[in-house]
Amino acid sequence: MPAPLRIICGPALPFREDNVDTDIIIPSREIKGTGRTGLAAGLFANRRYLDPVARLENPDFPLNWPQFRKAPIWLAGANVGCGSSREHAAWALAEHGFRAVIAESFNPIFFANCVRNGIAPVVLPREVIASLANPVTVDLEAMQVNGHPFTLPDEARTMLMEGLDPIALTLLEADAIAAWQEQDRRARPWAWLARQ
Repeated sequence: MPAPLRIICGPALPFREDNVDTDIIIPSREIKGTGRTGLAAGLFANRRYLDPVARLENPDFPLNWPQFRKAPIWLAGANVGCGSSREHAAWALAEHGFRAVIAESFNPIFFANCVRNGIAPVVLPREVIASLANPVTVDLEAMQVNGHPFTLPDEARTMLMEGLDPIALTLLEADAIAAWQEQDRRARPWAWLARQ
């Protein structure tokens, strides 16, 4: 499960391009298995490297600048995570160390994948994102970025702040689930015959 998030503070990668799809985040050739690890080196490979095979760094891409190599926050553009729904994009970001992505808008599937993998997807207006100065602080308790308010769905906020994946979130309701099952077992005993 992801580590709980309360406050993320640090340098923020300024890669504000619109429509950064999941293939830009992690090109398909960089996915060599089904696991969640081994993806960080392929993060943004087509932008990050002049030669993705030899890993010759592109000096113009900000992730290669010393001040952003370990940035925990990505300042993005609009429609982040569009394209295919590959969860590897969120896995690559998380493995590299990103804990928040601040964007004007997100593809809904990518937004959900970020939450499930311990990355806070924060929506702010373009002009606010452009005005953010390093270091950037994303505060999930106060629901602010450097004093600018944002919102998250309650379930997403709970998952991020408590470090819960979808199964752990469901298990928070274990008592209610058991009570419903017992009530249903009494009301419809025939439906439970095969389960005994």
